[in-house]
Amino acid sequence: MIMIIRANCKINLGLDVLRRREDGFHELETVMFPVRGLFDEVEVERTGGHSAEFEAEGIVIDCAVEDNICLKAYRLMQERYNVEGVSIRLAKHVPFGAGLGGGSADGTAVLCAIDSLFGLHLTEEELIDCAAALGSDTAFFVRNTSQLCKGRGEIMTPCDVRLEGMTLVIIKPEEGVSTREAYAGVKPHLPERPLIERLALPLEQWQGVVTNDFEEHILRAHPSIAQAKSSLLDRGAVYASMSGSGSAVFGLFHGHGLREHLEDLSPYVYEL
Repeated sequence: MIMIIRANCKINLGLDVLRRREDGFHELETVMFPVRGLFDEVEVERTGGHSAEFEAEGIVIDCAVEDNICLKAYRLMQERYNVEGVSIRLAKHVPFGAGLGGGSADGTAVLCAIDSLFGLHLTEEELIDCAAALGSDTAFFVRNTSQLCKGRGEIMTPCDVRLEGMTLVIIKPEEGVSTREAYAGVKPHLPERPLIERLALPLEQWQGVVTNDFEEHILRAHPSIAQAKSSLLDRGAVYASMSGSGSAVFGLFHGHGLREHLEDLSPYVYEL
């Protein structure tokens, strides 16, 4: 039996870095929103062996094969549930080092595929616990719907953000931003108004109010990322922001049928 999953990415609608925790991580508050149109294809098949075979195509990922999150997800499931061997094929289309959660989505896809292939019948809570063990954004993709995420991203509450009728444009500059760089320069603080209250404002009022705390120092250090954001606003985006810790930025435009007008900015244009 083979399972093929479209592991879609996400964008962050606002991101507040509230405080540094005693465990060394940071307390965050953000709304993650799934982008169905931009996805990796993850294929998982039972082999009857005792290990995982892995192959990848598409965008070349800048990490050792054994460090790929798909294999980490398999090893976690093998340790916890003693599953047999699988083969994993990853067709990579989501840019990495972008703050889009592409790797996190891939890891969660493997967890869900193994749960189904081996008839584990894990609860949502158990899958979230497995996903959270892989990374900070990973648990979001178990639900894969708009969520207010707290803690390291693993504490989730459904959030009704309506973006129907909008066009989303994502720009991925050539340079990337490491997680280490992003957190090294951020200044944790408590905002005057909680993020969820700011997101309740009309979309036309989000710019400069629904903010990403990583932007200030990342955009200063990486002019190409700042320019990408400016280009979206110059072309009429009602809201533009960096996603996660970058380097991708996105813009929201009113209406559909805008691809011909916007595709010179980026190949990543999606109607919501």
